[in-house]
Amino acid sequence: MSTQTVHRTPSIGITTTAPRDIATEFLVLPVFEDDVIPEEADVDAASGGEVGGARARGEFKGGAYELFTPAVRGWTAARVALVGLGLRKDFSTDRLRRAAATGALVARQRRLQRMAIVYPRSVQAPAADAAQVLAEGAILGNFDGASYKTTDPPRVWLDQVQVRVDGNGAAVELGLERGRVLGECTNLARELSNEPGNALTPHVFADRAAGIAREAGLSVDVLDEGRIAELRMGLLLAVARGSQEPPRVVVLQHGPADAAKAPVLGLVGKGVTFDSGGISIKPSENMDKMKDDMSGGAAVLMAMVAMSRLRVPIRCIGVIPMTENMPGGRALKPGDVLVSAEGKTVEVLNTDAEGRLALGDACWYARRLGVTHLVDVATLTGACVVALGKTTTGLFGTPETWVEMVRRAGERAGDRSWPMPVFDDYKELFKSEIADFANTGGRAGGAITGALFVKEFTGDLPWVHLDIAGTAWAEEATPYQPKGATGVGVRTLVELALGVDGWATL
Repeated sequence: MSTQTVHRTPSIGITTTAPRDIATEFLVLPVFEDDVIPEEADVDAASGGEVGGARARGEFKGGAYELFTPAVRGWTAARVALVGLGLRKDFSTDRLRRAAATGALVARQRRLQRMAIVYPRSVQAPAADAAQVLAEGAILGNFDGASYKTTDPPRVWLDQVQVRVDGNGAAVELGLERGRVLGECTNLARELSNEPGNALTPHVFADRAAGIAREAGLSVDVLDEGRIAELRMGLLLAVARGSQEPPRVVVLQHGPADAAKAPVLGLVGKGVTFDSGGISIKPSENMDKMKDDMSGGAAVLMAMVAMSRLRVPIRCIGVIPMTENMPGGRALKPGDVLVSAEGKTVEVLNTDAEGRLALGDACWYARRLGVTHLVDVATLTGACVVALGKTTTGLFGTPETWVEMVRRAGERAGDRSWPMPVFDDYKELFKSEIADFANTGGRAGGAITGALFVKEFTGDLPWVHLDIAGTAWAEEATPYQPKGATGVGVRTLVELALGVDGWATL
């Protein structure tokens, strides 16, 4: 239904040319706040000391993602831009990724189509990792979520990106390919999360997901409302009851021939295409943002696609429950008691705590399909936003070793998360007098009780819950991220699968 393309993947290649001789419209050079690297000294000389003068005046400090475009003579590039990395001691590959995204966004704003980015020679990081994050950043910057605007000028997209990274050529090529796939899949997740609820209904989401997954070589099974009822997924069916749109469950399987029978990574993503809150209706302010309540499902879908495209040698099963949560005449009511597919009973105290209901049945189904390790991804609770703000994902799970594996994967991916407690004491908050437990424990520890509700359906498997309520949507634009969907979770899940050797025996 979108009227405009919202992202494009440019051609990305390696250049070994000296920075001064790279033929491009926009040459990006990441620099430090407290250290002049050799490449910056070359630019300073070519600018007649303009860079050094700007440093001395405080006009350009090299702070994180700060931009300076000096007039440079004698260089082949039409324009040269310095992008700050901040202090050298704070350097990370994520800063490099964001610097590349900053450069790409600025190039597009200036209506340029060709960009090159130079990895500083003095930075000690593996060449493959540097190539990967530079490619990811450039592609992430080639995104614009305004898909339904019809009066804006035609968009300008980056068509060509050159990356200069010194190192083993094969390793750099591998890094570029990973970055290309992860950047493109993250943008596809952002595109889905940006879609309005009237365009991306549960069955449309299921159809689009199935098409994208099959094209990537994944095995796909779409459960309609009849099959969902046969499986007695009473929690998911109850959430869907108030809507005229029937629910769907999309099951994706990645099973390369060279993968061992175990472990089997299970990914479950919340796919609520619009969440009104149901009978416990949300305030009207910001309810429009609830179109992104399927961001966890989009992350699981696109992570699975990336795994297939990268031929990750691990078996993986993704389960995405898709529904709307609406206040219709047949809608779920506070006080109702539901029976899950596992047979556990749930008293509903708040119909706006619906995501955990859908995830409960989905986690049970993932276990039934044979997964050995579980990660669920969901825009689950406003309480997590209160606790951690909009920059950090809530990380819950057991055992601690599995939680740490996921945290490290997220750190490599640039998806920051923070471990939260899951002590059994918190279960007292969602006790029920009439059923096995209630679907909410009230305001106190709301993100924790939401996670522990999902845990009730994970058996004894290693399990992690990623609450992306605060990180799935950027409320304010930054130099490296426009306002809107972020695609959080895609790269974390793929990094986790790529690191299977570190957790397969858990």
